[in-house]
Formats: sequence, structure tokens, C-alpha cells
Amino acid sequence: MQRDTLFLQIHTLTAYGASLLNRDDVGLAKRMPYGGVGRLRVSSQCQKRHWRDVASTWSLQALSDPATGESVPGTVRSRKIISREIALPLVAEGFAPDEVIAVLLALRAEMLGESKKAKVEKEKGAKTKGAEPAVSIEKRIEDALDTNQVIVLGRPEIDFTRDTARKLLAAKPNDIDAAVKAHLKQKETLGNLRALRLACGLDAALFGRMVTSDILARGDGAVHVAHALTVHKEEAESDYFVAIDNLTREAGELGTGLIQTAELTSGLFYGYVVVDVPQLVSNLEGVPAKDWRRANCTLAASAIEHLIHLIATTSPGAKLGSTAPYGYADLVMIEAGKRQPRSLMTAFHQPVDEKAARPNAVEALARHLGSFDQMYGREEDRRIASLLDVAAIPAEGEPGGLAGLARWAASQIGSAPDAARAA
Repeated sequence: MQRDTLFLQIHTLTAYGASLLNRDDVGLAKRMPYGGVGRLRVSSQCQKRHWRDVASTWSLQALSDPATGESVPGTVRSRKIISREIALPLVAEGFAPDEVIAVLLALRAEMLGESKKAKVEKEKGAKTKGAEPAVSIEKRIEDALDTNQVIVLGRPEIDFTRDTARKLLAAKPNDIDAAVKAHLKQKETLGNLRALRLACGLDAALFGRMVTSDILARGDGAVHVAHALTVHKEEAESDYFVAIDNLTREAGELGTGLIQTAELTSGLFYGYVVVDVPQLVSNLEGVPAKDWRRANCTLAASAIEHLIHLIATTSPGAKLGSTAPYGYADLVMIEAGKRQPRSLMTAFHQPVDEKAARPNAVEALARHLGSFDQMYGREEDRRIASLLDVAAIPAEGEPGGLAGLARWAASQIGSAPDAARAA
């Protein structure tokens, strides 16, 4: 098929009752003024974290790689990746700990960058070698190789780095720093690393990561997530609660063991997600984004199918035990097209009347889309799955179920594998 879709835009309306979906640093619901009134907010980071980690039929962990039939390799986020995932396995293979540390320090400096502080600590460690009190091998390795900040590497990159370190350790170079630089500059080495399929892991391929090295794949996020806002003014209440001390109550004492308050909120949230299709295929398949049409898009299509299910059915939420904030989207609308995406939050710049928020939101959305199509023309293919009456919204076909909508979205860039469709 001719692949013309450059962007998929996913719009949702999701209602939540008494809940506290996303807290700020003092425990209150996150907020954002919009259209002159305060709105409740769920951050993009909060949404992505729950989509990454949720355990469900359509979880990212359940996604299979059509090329191998195996689970798609994930991403590791930790300060201890180099010590625990690379160094300790090499020591277990029989390589000397000091040699492993030296090689991986040089590799870390080239692949992740090396701060002035790290250089000073490295030089200090070399001068005082053998002077420190005896510690375990694991502690020595962690002290030398753990990073100050959490780093993000994909399983393929971790395996590649371990294999590279193994080759260098076996060669026993006199000048380790020079040997590492020379090895990484080889076209074959760089080419293999940058062309790795799923180099940065699935969730980093979707949502991106920060990299300052020219050696690692950039990992620009292919899925752009807006902060979700309520379509009406904020609705919140301070919840007063107590905890009873059973033992003091049984002894006949009056009073309670705890008196406290917590904020609870409710609302109808508009969510907006954009999938940059060329970037997604590039991140997953290790090809330049400009060549995405010539790549195998089956994995990307399956990832999109999973993602749409996750967006519609995964609830972010603090206070799970006391509010059970589980909700599915009332409306999911997907647009496939080639021009620059645009959010439809403008439809709710004037907040809707919260007394009938759901039908009012649909009416506002339909009115805004009609005006937008009249001014800019209608270039996107627009489909809807909804619990609400959406007859007024200009879209192709009759509203259907989420499964059919997700399959249609996946088909805009390729065929989703039967395994994903039957999952």
C-alpha cells in the first residue's frame, strides 16, 4: 500500500469521579489556568508512565516483535545500568574487576559524556588505587561506574556495549582510552550501533530520551503527549477523614488516632496525543526517518494498535486504594493525515457548563471542527469510537468500537500482525 500518513492524532474525552489523578509537590491536584479559569491537569509525564508500566492485555510488555516472534526489548532507566547490567556479568565471565572498570569508564566517557567531576574522581581513584579499605567487588564496581543521574538505555544498546567491552578486554590494549576511542570511531562499530533495531528500547522509541552523545541514537520521541485538561472549570473538595485507634477505643478512650484532610477532584478531561509516523518507524527499525516508507512497518503498526488501547483504557491515579480512579474514555477520535497536527483544546477555551459536561463537550468539539474544516479545509481522515451521541462531529463512517478504530489507525501505516489483533 502507498504510505501517506505522516501523523496520527488521537483525541479523547475521559470522565473521572472523586479522585486525585496527579498530585503536585504539596499533595494537591495539578492545575492550569486556561480560558480565564482554573482547570485540573494530568501531566504528560504521568500519562506516559502509566502507559509504559500498566499490566494489561494491550500492555507494551505484551507486544511481540514480528521479526522474531519474541517480546520487544524494553528500556532500562537506572543509575546502575553499567555496573549491574554490563560490568558484573563480565566479571562473572572471568575478567578482572579492575580491567572491567577501566574499560567501562572509558566507554562511559565516550558514549555518555564525562563531566569534570567524573574526570577528577577517576584521576583520584587511579592515584589512591589500593589504599582504600577492603570492600566487596560489587561495591567497588558500583562506586566506580554508577552515574549521578538516571540514564536510559535500550536492551540492544546494553548488549552491544557489553559485547564491545568484552572485545576490548580480550585485546588487552596498553592505552585503554585510545583503544576505546579508536574502536568507536570505526565505521563498522558506529554503523552497527546506530542501525540496531529497537536500539533504545520500545518505550524510549515511543516517548524519547535525552542523549548528549553523538554515538548513541538520539531517541527523539515519536509520540507527543499533551497535558490533559478539564473541559470545564476545576471541581475540587477538601476531604476530611479520620482513622480509629482500635486499642484505645476498646479501652474506652475517646477521640481518634488521626484527623486529616486530602483534596479530591472530579472532571471531564480532554486528552491529545500525536504519533509522528516516520520518527516511530525510524526509532523502531534503525533507519533514517526520510526512508521510513521503505522499511518494514509491521512492528510500528502493532505498537500503534497497543498504544491506542492503552490511551483509552489506562487511568493515571494517585490514591488508588481510597478512590479507585479507573475510567475508560467516553470518546476516542483519531485523525490520519500529512499536515502539521493541531490540538482541539481550543474547542474548550470557553469552559463548558459542567452540569452537562459530556454532551456539552461533544457539541463544542463538533462546532470547533466544523469551523476549522471550513477555514483550513479537511485533509485528515477522521474516525470515531464513542459512548456518546457524536452525530454532529464531522467524521468518516459510523462510530464503532475501540478495537476496530485501533486496527484502522494501525492500517494507515502498515498491517498489524495477527498476534497483536488477537491479543
